[in-house]
Amino acid sequence: MHFLSYSISAVAAYIIGSFNPAIFLSRHLLGRDVRKQGSGNAGATNMARVYGMSFGLVTLLCDALKAAAAIFLAVWLLGEWGIFVGGIFCLLGHCFPVFYGFKGGKGVSVGAVLALAVDWRVFVTVVVAFALGAVLSRKVSVGSVLAALSISVAAIFFHVSTPRLLLAIFGMLIVVARHSTNIERVVHGEEPDFHAAKTKKYRIGFNRDKK
Repeated sequence: MHFLSYSISAVAAYIIGSFNPAIFLSRHLLGRDVRKQGSGNAGATNMARVYGMSFGLVTLLCDALKAAAAIFLAVWLLGEWGIFVGGIFCLLGHCFPVFYGFKGGKGVSVGAVLALAVDWRVFVTVVVAFALGAVLSRKVSVGSVLAALSISVAAIFFHVSTPRLLLAIFGMLIVVARHSTNIERVVHGEEPDFHAAKTKKYRIGFNRDKK
């Protein structure tokens, strides 16, 4: 029964994480898969870059809600260890979604919810790190990497429980690994500054871009 609870929590969190609002909105409602535009990433930042800040914020909210749902379900089934299982498998689903050819986002929006699940003080630390990195460099990727690195440092500093610490460490490793190409571009001075597109009125329609 204990093994079954872990299995259900992991599979459910992965499936929930695999629903990618950036891909769904851009591909089925806005006319073209966001992975074919901008940076090619299926996340809130690229949605804002391509379709405008409004769609970026909607994507961010949906990603946050799915992460919260996955963690709450896992905690209900497993208790404290559900924070780790639900958080990590939701993050894996977000980055490697089974519904979209295992090509998803980079985990920043989901990672923010993971930070909140670890500890509210860790979340505040992560938000501050992200804001400073993004504003000073004018590059969201820099803020994202700094935020990812800060989650494990803050978790250690605030002496969180083992499941929460493991969530922070593994979450950090996944998000940083997903930003490896961004890190290379930053090092070589090739990473572009972030500029949100002006939000336009799009003609909404289902299945306009199936590929």
